[in-house]
Amino acid sequence: MEVIIIIAGSTFLWLCWQLIQAKKFTKFKQRIEQEIKPQVIERIIANLDQQRSDLFPNNDCHQRATIYYWTQYKSRILKVALQQEIIDKQWLKDTGNWRNSQHLFHIEQDLL
Repeated sequence: MEVIIIIAGSTFLWLCWQLIQAKKFTKFKQRIEQEIKPQVIERIIANLDQQRSDLFPNNDCHQRATIYYWTQYKSRILKVALQQEIIDKQWLKDTGNWRNSQHLFHIEQDLL
């Protein structure tokens, strides 16, 4: 009987820990959407304006398509933010989101 209580208690604590981790991951995804996404959009527009030429006019339609592609999924937003140095590896570690970023890249690996 005592073994069953210990197993049940351990299971309950593990489920509570998983709930806490899930909430942190959800907050990380919301932070990507609210804080990093606007910076990514600004950087994309700036890069397209800078690369504009007669051969590649980068008009509004092209800008909208590029923004749509890179901001469609959280992993793409994070990827371009890292590539464009909007955030860096140290920022992820300092904010405690290094593990969350690894998890995000893993679960959305087919979307990259």
